[in-house]
Amino acid sequence: MYHKLAGMTGTAETEAKEFYDIYKLDVVVIPPHRTVIRKDLNDMVYKTAREKYNAVIEEVERLSNEGRPVLVGTTTVEISELLSKLLSLKKIKHQVLNAKYHQKEAEIVANAGQPGAVTIATNMAGRGTDIKLGEGVKEAGGLAIVGTERHDSRRVDRQLRGRSGRQGDPGSSQFFVSLEDDLMRKFGSERIAKIMDRMGLKEGEVITHGMVSKSIERAQKKVEENNFGIRKRLLEYDDVMNAQRKLIYKLRKNALFGDRLEIDIDNMFYSLVNATLNQLQGSAYSDFQLELLRRLGINSPIEESDYNQTDINTKYERVFTAMKEQYARKNEKVSQRAFPQIKHVYETMSDRYKNMVIPLSDGRKEVQIIVNLQEAYESEGKNISRQFEKHVILGIIDNEWKEHLREMDDLRSAVNNATYEQKDPLLVYKLEAYDMFESLLGRINESSVELLMNLDFEFETVAKSTNTEAVQNNYGKSRTNVSSTAQNPNRFEGSQGYQEAIQNSMQEPLKREPIVVDAKINRNEPCPCGSGKKYKQCHGK
Repeated sequence: MYHKLAGMTGTAETEAKEFYDIYKLDVVVIPPHRTVIRKDLNDMVYKTAREKYNAVIEEVERLSNEGRPVLVGTTTVEISELLSKLLSLKKIKHQVLNAKYHQKEAEIVANAGQPGAVTIATNMAGRGTDIKLGEGVKEAGGLAIVGTERHDSRRVDRQLRGRSGRQGDPGSSQFFVSLEDDLMRKFGSERIAKIMDRMGLKEGEVITHGMVSKSIERAQKKVEENNFGIRKRLLEYDDVMNAQRKLIYKLRKNALFGDRLEIDIDNMFYSLVNATLNQLQGSAYSDFQLELLRRLGINSPIEESDYNQTDINTKYERVFTAMKEQYARKNEKVSQRAFPQIKHVYETMSDRYKNMVIPLSDGRKEVQIIVNLQEAYESEGKNISRQFEKHVILGIIDNEWKEHLREMDDLRSAVNNATYEQKDPLLVYKLEAYDMFESLLGRINESSVELLMNLDFEFETVAKSTNTEAVQNNYGKSRTNVSSTAQNPNRFEGSQGYQEAIQNSMQEPLKREPIVVDAKINRNEPCPCGSGKKYKQCHGK
């Protein structure tokens, strides 16, 4: 998604093919600042894991006695703890670094280069920290890396080797492998076992040969290719989701920032008109009237006498035009009905309140819209429609998209069964995902248009709610969710301080006023009314 991409790592070379195939990125090898003089020794191959671990302990003891620091690399936490126990039995002092002790990690790595120090580490632990060599270590031969097992990926092995021999320092690395290791069991262990038997090797004896190391690297390449195939397949599935994600996020961004929101709403209207009239082709006039009222919220703009003579394209245009006109009239009515209250609050209390809540309802659902008081006053209430368009569309897109993601996850699991019918699961996934996405867009259009056409300003609901609602301290919290008034008819939140201010300014009982949102006042701060008392002892009682 970025126009330019770059990164730096010492181990990208083995993944160069994947970088190019998926991202079309070239991997360029930069020569080291100082020549690497580390000795990368051939692998030591044993028949059993027990022999291998015994050999590792002996090697660690020998290197430590020479005054060289030793870093023992393990693939799992369990193996690092097993080696720790074996070293403790030999009374060899050591440190274990296995991503469990985050605070100690930097300290352990800092001391790992001291003469005779032994550190056991998993491949993830201590990354990003150089091991600084202590006094006399360079002369003794530098940091020694002892790998207890080959990893599935050559990249991880190189990361372990690369802990030693940095910036031209001396060092060495060697892996100890057994035929019981996971990698060896999967690839090539039988062939090497036959060689061992032919050579008549006894228990504890070792094979160390370049041919064996190359055989292990070939096994690693097979694992890497398999992993690459899995990742590439996942990417193909995600490409389907990504195309859908881009469109939904574009709609969401338009709503969030107001860009092209008006065009998106026109498109929703037109799409729903098309879908509705296509379903009604050949229907009786009474069904046509009823469906326009139910789905689009408008009376039929076509007379019964003209219904059968009007072609489908003319019907599209006339119904769409009628929807647009009714929607504009409804928005104008909301602005006119809300503006007197906005005007009163702004002119009497704009120094105290910056925002206010406008409740809108279609009789079944309610939406509480927070609008900026100054903007609402200056636009004479016209920005209310922009705000409720934004909140309604954002809420519906988010709810429908979450449900769609769950359905897509279920589909992703189900399409694997297509292999039993000798069909390509990816192709089935693409076809089904397209139909599901079309259905998602239809639901978003229908739900959005229904709310936008029917939401209106309810005086009675506002007056009742603001006068009977219990005092709540969290009135500053934004309430933009769509909820059912039938389940909870008094959801509008207000503040006692606001109600008293309205009563004092108008000298009559509070009625027909929207709720004002204000920042929460600390209990021990001076009361905003100017009495000189603390808030908790005045209006905060």
